Amino acid sequence: MRRRAVVGLLLGALPASRALAGAQQYEPLAAGVQAAMHAAVADIGAPQPRFASDAARSHWLAAMSERLAGRLGDPAERHDFLLRAYYEAQRAGLDPQLVLGLIHVESAFRRYAISSAGARGFMQVMPFWTRLLGDGDAGRLFDTSINLRYGCTILRHYLDREAGVLFRALGRYNGSLGRPEYPNAVLSAWKRWAYTPPVSPTAR
Repeated sequence: MRRRAVVGLLLGALPASRALAGAQQYEPLAAGVQAAMHAAVADIGAPQPRFASDAARSHWLAAMSERLAGRLGDPAERHDFLLRAYYEAQRAGLDPQLVLGLIHVESAFRRYAISSAGARGFMQVMPFWTRLLGDGDAGRLFDTSINLRYGCTILRHYLDREAGVLFRALGRYNGSLGRPEYPNAVLSAWKRWAYTPPVSPTAR
């Protein structure tokens, strides 16, 4: 119980997302990159995350749902959100805990958050991405699956562009490349959302 209380305090101590609000900057994409990203965001379907076992899935969902209880009050909504966040992170080759940390800093898990720059939703995606990669309907960025798909695809793009250097990729994601505040906040949140799987009795 004490550990859960400490985790809650740590998460509550993170800086407010508004204080670090930024926005991805529009930069022309090479045709091949744009086509690949368009394909990556096009196929939105039911999330099918891969876990090591049914027990691993249940444990992760229970642990994360408990942490989110104060932010997403409805258990069914939390379950759906977590499955989609895990799936989209996994699909993009990202750590799900990193994605949760980024969402915590960007929107504090507010589905309908809008920044002063116009970034939208959980992962604070700028509307210009819908024109580059989709049908141009920025309103769809409030759809959980679409927002997570765009956000994870964009972060993956910036990671590839920065040769895997996460600190710089996060700076690009926030539109604050060269400044440490935002990358440090997300990296701190990532640590605080850390997850340790239970030890299997057979592994002892």
